[in-house]
Amino acid sequence: MDDELRAVIDLELRLLDLDVRRSRELAGPLIDPDFREYGASGRVWDRESVLTVVFPADHEPLEVSDETAVRLADDVVLVTYRTRRRERTVLRSSVWRRDPGGPWRVLFHQGTPVPTER
Repeated sequence: MDDELRAVIDLELRLLDLDVRRSRELAGPLIDPDFREYGASGRVWDRESVLTVVFPADHEPLEVSDETAVRLADDVVLVTYRTRRRERTVLRSSVWRRDPGGPWRVLFHQGTPVPTER
C-alpha cells in the first residue's frame, strides 16, 4: 500500500476518534459538502446531521480491523474495514475524494451489520 492510501486510511480512522467526532472544527474539514451515509442502523445521514451527533461521555470506542484502501481514480479512494463494539460487528466502506490540489474528504460511507451467529 502506498503512502497516500495509508494517509486516507488514517483520515478515516481519525473520523472514528470520539474527540474528533465531538468537534465540528476537527471533523468538518474531513467531510465533503455532498457527504451521504447509509448507517448500520438504516438511517441516512448528510454532512450536517453527522456533525451535530452528540456522543455520550461513556460512548465506547470501536475496535477496528482489516483496513484496506484501493484507488478508484487519481483523486478517489475506497476504504473498507470492519468494526466491533461489544457483540456487534459492522462491515464499513467509505469513498474519499479530493479536488486537484485540495484535501481528502469523505464523500460516502456505508455500514452493514454482520449477522450474529446463533
